[in-house]
Amino acid sequence: MEYTVQKLGKLAGVSSRTLRYYDEIGLLKPTRINSSGYRIYGSREVNLLQQILFYRELGVSLLHIRDIITTPSFDSLAALKEHHKKLLDKKNQLELLISNVEKTIVSTEGRITMSDNEKFEGFKQNLIAENEAAYGLEIREKYGDETINQSNQKLMNLTEAQYNQIKALEEELFKTLSAAYKTGNPAGELAQKAANLHKQWLCFFWEQYSPEAHAGLAQMYVCDERFKAYYDKVQSGTAEFLRDAILVLTKTTM
Repeated sequence: MEYTVQKLGKLAGVSSRTLRYYDEIGLLKPTRINSSGYRIYGSREVNLLQQILFYRELGVSLLHIRDIITTPSFDSLAALKEHHKKLLDKKNQLELLISNVEKTIVSTEGRITMSDNEKFEGFKQNLIAENEAAYGLEIREKYGDETINQSNQKLMNLTEAQYNQIKALEEELFKTLSAAYKTGNPAGELAQKAANLHKQWLCFFWEQYSPEAHAGLAQMYVCDERFKAYYDKVQSGTAEFLRDAILVLTKTTM
């Protein structure tokens, strides 16, 4: 069956403008343009749009989705199985948070006693799930499953005090990074303080710290638009500035 932009948009629950944008960036091209100038989509494009929406639901950026589905080795069945696994992970995470809230209610009513670790278990698992959904494919490919699994386990074993320390470090990092960026000097005192704060933050998750791995991660912040956007929320160009500061700290060149 074939669809116009309007009909496909109605079928999938997205706007015609979205489909036109997908065409413009090379994410979802129509199968053909008819004699009246309308975009026409076939079954292949319907299946691709479903894949795109699955990836979007998991927080993957449009440009990264384009890179994935346009790769000659792209396997739609394998992708569907991966979507299924990640959606089950999200379901499990929601169930964990629901259980955590229910236990907290019962604890507040005085019927049970929750340990401090139990109170934060759901939040730590949520952080892992969010990171896996957003960056899991890239970081597992770069660092390997064993390294990432160890990092996740280390996070789950954090005490309440350590968890709070991480949050405080993040706040201090962004505050310092914002001030350092204004100096324009990645080798300056403020910039190096920010780079060192970032190192301290990493050490909560990594089994072993290495300057080379730190520098490689900093470069990924610049190359991957999702990491770049996370740090550029302070100010555009902040990701590159942090990368440069980390290269100074680790005495590494890229």
